[in-house]
Amino acid sequence: MALFKRRTVGKPGEWFYCLKHGTVEEGPQCRAADRFGPYATREEAAHAMDTARERNLEWETDPKWHDMGKGGKGGTGDADGA
Repeated sequence: MALFKRRTVGKPGEWFYCLKHGTVEEGPQCRAADRFGPYATREEAAHAMDTARERNLEWETDPKWHDMGKGGKGGTGDADGA
């Protein structure tokens, strides 16, 4: 028995942005790894790359994200980890 049921038919009004083709599609037409969504409207899906860029910028400038010291072990960056 499969753990995950593969959904091949989209719901009406469910929109996705296909990264592979650079297009908006209603319902999941391309594989999940190649798409963003679902979005409530075609317009939201059309702006998926803008939304992703904005979220990435927020994440990259979040001071909590850059709390790791030198060497990637966290703390103050001292060699002994103190």
